[in-house]
Amino acid sequence: MSQLQPYVDALVSNIRFGKFLSVGFVGMLVDMSILTLLVEVGSLTPTLAKIGSAEASIMVMFVLNDRWTFNESGNENAKELLRRFARSNVVRWGGAGVALLVLHLLTTTLAVWYLLANAIGIGIGVIFNYVFESLITWKTHIESE
Repeated sequence: MSQLQPYVDALVSNIRFGKFLSVGFVGMLVDMSILTLLVEVGSLTPTLAKIGSAEASIMVMFVLNDRWTFNESGNENAKELLRRFARSNVVRWGGAGVALLVLHLLTTTLAVWYLLANAIGIGIGVIFNYVFESLITWKTHIESE
C-alpha cells in the first residue's frame, strides 16, 4: 500500500463529499446574504464586506460539518472541539482567501457584479476547502488507515 493511499481513501467518499457540498450550499447562502446586507445596507465595499460574510459562513459550516459531515471523526471533548474549530477556521480562511481574491479581482478589474464574483470565488475555493478540511481539521486519513 502506498503512503498516499490513506489520504486518497479519506478524500474519495461520495457520501462525505455530498454532505460537504450540502453544508457548503448553506454556507454560501449565509455568505451571500450577509455580503448583500453589508454592501447594500452597510455601504461597505464588496471586498471589505466579504471578510465579515466569510467568517459568519465559516462558523455556520463548522457546526454543520462537525455535527453531520465529519461526525464520526470528531471527539466530543470541549478542548478538542475548540481545536477543531481553530484548525477549521485557519483552513477555511485559505479557501475564503481564494474567494476574497477572486471577488476583489473580478469586481475591481473586470467590473463583474459582486454577487456573481463571490459565487465564482466560492466555487473555486470548494475543492481547496474539502481537501484541507478532510485532512487537517477532521483528519479523516487517520480513520482510513
